[in-house]
Amino acid sequence: MSSDNTRMNLPLWVSVSVFVLTVVVVHLLYQGLIRPAAEAAIAAHGAGATANVWVILKDAEQQACITLAIFCLILMAYKYYRIVSKEEPVFTFDYLQTFAKDKPLVVDEALAYLEQGESATNSSVATWINCLRRYKNTQNVQHAADAIRDSVESLAAQLEAGNAMIRFFIWAIPSIGFVGTVRGIGSALAKAEEAVAGDIAGMVDKLGVAFNSTLVSLLLSIVLMYVLFHLNNRQDEMVLKTKNNCETHLLTHLHK
Repeated sequence: MSSDNTRMNLPLWVSVSVFVLTVVVVHLLYQGLIRPAAEAAIAAHGAGATANVWVILKDAEQQACITLAIFCLILMAYKYYRIVSKEEPVFTFDYLQTFAKDKPLVVDEALAYLEQGESATNSSVATWINCLRRYKNTQNVQHAADAIRDSVESLAAQLEAGNAMIRFFIWAIPSIGFVGTVRGIGSALAKAEEAVAGDIAGMVDKLGVAFNSTLVSLLLSIVLMYVLFHLNNRQDEMVLKTKNNCETHLLTHLHK
């Protein structure tokens, strides 16, 4: 079983393709809808358009934050799909129930049976395979039980490592928002002379960049952290149920 399957990550080339596609789609959305709508709102209401949703979203920092947020949601949706469709349906399944029925378990035959087809990409099956390999080499049930523990710990570490990119982007989104805040405040200070002369439109627009970028980035971070929290819970449940599945069913065959 490849580590990518265990971690339930998209392959690298797929991740890059999805990221590029997300960048393009969001850019087209901004060029075709959000920025024209924001310009129309500003033209119609002037400084009073600062609360308009299109005006809040119109700047480059918000575009970058939304792009990263959508990409993170796609990555988490894929992981969630793998858990629900590939892992959870077999948490309580005895893979060798039919194979070893009414006859002693032959480890070599059991390994060949489990390794065939795509079933070996399932985390539970992979743990069974590791356990049987350890038992084949040692002929000791306790060593096989240790293999279950080691495999489950490795699975938990791989799942955690697989979320590293998502955690980085969730950290990066508020940082991009703060970059927009600094840029907006700096640009607003450059408009101070015009504001003193009575033209406050330029300063209001730049201050809008400062506050809106922070607002959007923090809201997106809250949503993403909430989704990641639930994904982590499902992954933790997956690890525990994988361990229980092996201890409940696999060790039963080895004790016969």
